[in-house]
Amino acid sequence: MTEPKIPVTEDELHAYVDNELPAERKGDVEAWLETHPEDAERVHSWRAMAEALHARYDSVANEPVPKRLELERLVRPPRKWVYGTIAASLFAFVAGGGAGWMAHGAAATPSVFQAFTGDALDAHRLYAVEVRHPVEVPGSERDHLQAWLTKRCGWAVRAPELTATGLKLVGGRLLPGPSGPASFLMYESASGERFTIYTAKANTETTQMRYAAQDGQGALFWADRGVGYVVSGSTDRERLTQVAKLVYDQAEKAGG
Repeated sequence: MTEPKIPVTEDELHAYVDNELPAERKGDVEAWLETHPEDAERVHSWRAMAEALHARYDSVANEPVPKRLELERLVRPPRKWVYGTIAASLFAFVAGGGAGWMAHGAAATPSVFQAFTGDALDAHRLYAVEVRHPVEVPGSERDHLQAWLTKRCGWAVRAPELTATGLKLVGGRLLPGPSGPASFLMYESASGERFTIYTAKANTETTQMRYAAQDGQGALFWADRGVGYVVSGSTDRERLTQVAKLVYDQAEKAGG
């Protein structure tokens, strides 16, 4: 099969995975993948990741809201991007952290911890499954992404370098947070594994990491200098801690 005269774009690769590619370009994309193994591997990982996440979460998204949560909906304004029937009371959490991460301030109250981890895991579940539109600004525009989120959020938003953990910046977006705007950064490994970093203003200070897990997803929360951080991804505590520690270390270094 000959290589297409018109190079295949990344958008076309995503459209191919989503079965949204125009029929006249399908043959060109398939020819391109035969001669570009790196793109073929990316397409394979995207497809596998989407199938796995849809299989796990699509049924949850269609569940009716339990009666016991109706009061919660009345007293807490719903966020339009909430995915499924997530309740803070369902989180299983334990105090986390290792050397250098011990709390130097007041511990986060359950409400702050639950608000942050709940919102972060909601966003992670909603956007990690997206193949074609997981972010608003791509990782190739890192400087613009950081400047835009910094201006909108009101604190210095930096996309950490996570290549040491095998993760590459996919990009980011702006989200509503517990008390204002929140930044949301997404990273992806060569196998399609995704981690996200959610930050928003926090009225607590704790550098002790706390863990939350639900429906096959884990999160580590901490807060420093008035900003709360949640790193979400695998429930493998060792892997999640590896990623979160790198984020923490770079945030500490940048903050001085």
